[in-house]
Amino acid sequence: MSKRELPDEGTLPVFRKKAPEMRGVTVRPVETARDLETFIHMPRLVYRDDPHWIAPLDLERKETLRMDKNPYFEHAEARLFLAFKAQSCVGRISAQIDQLYLGRHGDRTGHFGFLEAVDDRDVFAGLLTSAQSWLARHDMTRVRGPFSFSINEETGLLIDGFDTPPSVMMGHARPYYAERLSECGYTKAKDVIAYDYNMNTKVTQKQERVLQRARHSHSITIRPLSKRHLDRDLGIIITIFNDAWSHNWGFVPMTEAEIEHLGRVLRLLVREEFIAIAEIRGEPAAMAVTLPNVNDWIADLDGRLMPFGWVKLLRRFLSPPRSARLPLMGVRKAYQGTLVGPLLTFMVIDTVRQYHLKRGLKKAELSWVLEDNTAMRCMIEAFGARAYKTYRIYERAL
Repeated sequence: MSKRELPDEGTLPVFRKKAPEMRGVTVRPVETARDLETFIHMPRLVYRDDPHWIAPLDLERKETLRMDKNPYFEHAEARLFLAFKAQSCVGRISAQIDQLYLGRHGDRTGHFGFLEAVDDRDVFAGLLTSAQSWLARHDMTRVRGPFSFSINEETGLLIDGFDTPPSVMMGHARPYYAERLSECGYTKAKDVIAYDYNMNTKVTQKQERVLQRARHSHSITIRPLSKRHLDRDLGIIITIFNDAWSHNWGFVPMTEAEIEHLGRVLRLLVREEFIAIAEIRGEPAAMAVTLPNVNDWIADLDGRLMPFGWVKLLRRFLSPPRSARLPLMGVRKAYQGTLVGPLLTFMVIDTVRQYHLKRGLKKAELSWVLEDNTAMRCMIEAFGARAYKTYRIYERAL
């Protein structure tokens, strides 16, 4: 999304090619503030009778989609599209090109995201064709998704686990989405797994002995995040993340602007003990980051804070969360594949687990994990967590 293409609103993408039509379906780009509101509200039509869908806060969605608010747009551009049938909005999609991804992987892959639509193959075909055409005109040779917007945000399409609500920063979908994508020529690129974890699950005696020995080690220390030194500790967390995840499929590093944005979120949402940093002889070696599951707090707000939603949210925010999500955990590559690596993983996860247990938390989601990351999956399952949701990333050639 280049700044020279912005309308007077200064925030919305413009694309003025003729809209495609498929059996009464018209797809056109988001161009105005009203279009953006329609884009944000459209999923309510799809999920109006789904008790497990949770509407994201409209304010948060708007900030995510605006290039002057989201640091993603410092290294990427995007187009948003809406599908209409009989004058009613029946679908939406984004198409995006991330220069950081291209610079790292060099494979001319563009992405799509924010896909929502009624159960109509022509609507899906129209939306996907619009996204594909825009990407092809920008010299992309493959499209992959959904990512909303990047692999560091909402990733994949839910294909299993429709009977429970999504956790914070995780998506929801209707079962027919997968079939519609397949009909449009999309195939599986990769699955990612979300784990459900009962916080009261007891560690085994063997695990407890290992943890006790580690806790008495003079070389390994575990400490919480320091909000007084937030910039320092954010740097540590992201350095570990960028190092530990650097060889992961589809990895894109976080930028300084994205780190600053994350810092504002963490300062607002988490207590220091939500995050554990492991050090070996004073050098950062591993970390685990948990977030309160904000979806528990906003489930009944229908995405709106006015007139009284903000009061409810504030009251809930002042109490311990009902559940949490562990979205980030990493061990520096130097310790991966060594005996110390699994120990560090156990220690940082158990440290945040013990803190949340003391506050009465009973449930957590550990997500997401690549399907073929067998070492991490075995580690998580050794803690007693169970795979309960699967998200699929699709792709097709252009």
